[in-house]
Amino acid sequence: MSRQQVMDRKIRILECIRQGQIGGGESHLLSLVSNLDRSKFDPVVLSFTDGPMVDRLRELNIDTQVIYTEKPFDISKWKIVKEYLRQQSIDLVHAHGTRASSNVLWAARSLKIPVIYTIHGWSFHQDQSLLVRTVRVLGEKFLTRRSALNISVSKSNQESGKKVIRDFESIVVNNGIDRKKFNPDSQFPDIRAELNLPKDKTLVLFIARFTSHKQPLALIEAFKEAVKLHPSMHLLMVGDGDQKEEAVRIIEAQGLKNDITLVGFRQDVPAVLAAADIFVLPSLWEGLPIGLLEAMSMGKAIIASKVDGTIEIVHHEENGLLIDTKELVPGLTRALIGLSQSAPLREQYGRKAIETVRDRFNAENMTRQIEKLYLELLN
Repeated sequence: MSRQQVMDRKIRILECIRQGQIGGGESHLLSLVSNLDRSKFDPVVLSFTDGPMVDRLRELNIDTQVIYTEKPFDISKWKIVKEYLRQQSIDLVHAHGTRASSNVLWAARSLKIPVIYTIHGWSFHQDQSLLVRTVRVLGEKFLTRRSALNISVSKSNQESGKKVIRDFESIVVNNGIDRKKFNPDSQFPDIRAELNLPKDKTLVLFIARFTSHKQPLALIEAFKEAVKLHPSMHLLMVGDGDQKEEAVRIIEAQGLKNDITLVGFRQDVPAVLAAADIFVLPSLWEGLPIGLLEAMSMGKAIIASKVDGTIEIVHHEENGLLIDTKELVPGLTRALIGLSQSAPLREQYGRKAIETVRDRFNAENMTRQIEKLYLELLN
């Protein structure tokens, strides 16, 4: 089929994601397909694991397929993916993240379907062993050089790639938030009552995977010190991951069961955010953290680590607080104490946070930018 024939009908876009669990890239994909102009685009989603995101997409009547693998560059799945692309008459593939790109690229190229690769965060990092980092850099070189177009979700994300990958090129399209969904003026269920959280305490919230990248254990350590000095705080940690069991052990061993509540991932994120006073994201790196933007859209006071894309969103002592990763625990402790003691400061940061998302990180603008790239590439 010629490019003109493609343009004369709805364009079949395959949005490809690594997993069906809810995370930053997955939330991005949900916002994107929800806001695409359906008079021009017909989105199809391929996920490499099942999960609540897949359920949500199907509720939205988005054709969604799962081809199971948790491995990047899983050659055993490539022919299956190719057959799926052929069956679906896909015109353009948009891969979100390394695993998705690595498992769809060969199939798309063999069918002469252009691929857009959105880098939500590089797979290589400074804290990896030399061998692991070298292998992952080679993998990213392979993917970025063979994609028709690369999208970086932040300027920092783009610069990180340029430092490592010679001749790396990308277009920056910031992540955007659905402000109708994440609206602090909406009515939400009482999450504090549901989870038996104290109504009279300042609620500190962490929503992320329990992995070393997100530093949940450092937050627990900092909160332990902060709550000693300012006991009118409670910490709610939402998520799952390989450090969850260790987090449970630490909480029990330190006698923090009455001060910290742990629950698994939830789909009612806006309601959980509405219940909180302070949102904390102490990551070691980020592309452009969607969870942080969601919290800001809900008007939460922010404490975040001073890394990568986060510094493009949070301006210290203007719409939140930034903590140096070199002194993460003491910095978090000081920030928690300071914000928990000042409701006016929390409100001030929250108002500025809403303005930041409204002006720079809304889903409608993000989607229109990406739609334009789709059309330019096919033309």
